[in-house]
Amino acid sequence: MFVQRHFLTIAVVLSVVFAIAMGATVYQKGPTPPPAATPAAQPNFRAYWFGGKAELNHYRLEQAQYGAMNPGEAVLIFVTEDFRTDQQVKSETEASHDRSVPVLKTNYIRRFKTGVYDYSLFTSVFTPIDNPAFPNTLKVSTSGQEWCGHSYVQVSYKNNGFRVSGRSYFEQEVAEDYDVDEAMLEDELFNRIRLNPAALPTGDIHLIPGTQAARLRHKRLASLPATATLDTVRATEWVRTHAPSPAASQVVAYSVDYKDDGRSLLVVFETAFPHRILGWEDTYKTKDRLLTSRAVLTSSLQSDYWAHNTPADSTLRNQLGVGF
Repeated sequence: MFVQRHFLTIAVVLSVVFAIAMGATVYQKGPTPPPAATPAAQPNFRAYWFGGKAELNHYRLEQAQYGAMNPGEAVLIFVTEDFRTDQQVKSETEASHDRSVPVLKTNYIRRFKTGVYDYSLFTSVFTPIDNPAFPNTLKVSTSGQEWCGHSYVQVSYKNNGFRVSGRSYFEQEVAEDYDVDEAMLEDELFNRIRLNPAALPTGDIHLIPGTQAARLRHKRLASLPATATLDTVRATEWVRTHAPSPAASQVVAYSVDYKDDGRSLLVVFETAFPHRILGWEDTYKTKDRLLTSRAVLTSSLQSDYWAHNTPADSTLRNQLGVGF
């Protein structure tokens, strides 16, 4: 009788105890069961994202820096893997399998030239796939290299918020360790689009700006107010102007306006699965000039790229169009 009257309370307590026992140190509050038919449960999603291949995308890049536009390129790599929730690293052994969840990972590489020297930025984002106990992105890491030196920042989900740890050759950023209130990460937007664009937040929201944008602008990460919208008219015009393609007739633009920060972001993607990202724009002041960085998709392919690491496999690199 006691068990029947207090069944829900007992179930919740047991779930928390189980998570702690399994080492899930980033166990997140307020888990809710996913809908009966989530996008990730659909056969086409399973076949595409769990078929043993990654999706590789190459973009032509125009990057604003030092008050001028600079040529470059970007690569987005999307792939699924098992990710440990206790140590926040890839699960590579059977022993750690029970402490991991499937995630969609973005590797975002951006390289561009500034005069005689160049910049290289690399971001990895780990977002759980339809796991009610882990609704938040668990980790983002970004490294930056240029001829002056390099930097690194890691954003980890802990205690219902994010812990930021950074190291840099810049004196004012030499060692940073601080907490940021829970909010959606700009860095996870690409993953959210690929997983379920219908769930993108709109209206007045809070976002934590992207780590690459923060690095280039020497900004401290914080949860900032923003206004987000979805716009098909603007997306269609963007494609017509920058990336005309018959295959991209059904598109939508997700825009974010950080009014208090003087920055706006626009991401254009296909409405049909698998929701390829056709490009994006990032507008802000650099050396008192309001400039817009822009990336435009040039090629896309699926590949088990980790199995193609010999000189003969450079044909795949040429097919993708990577120049660096």
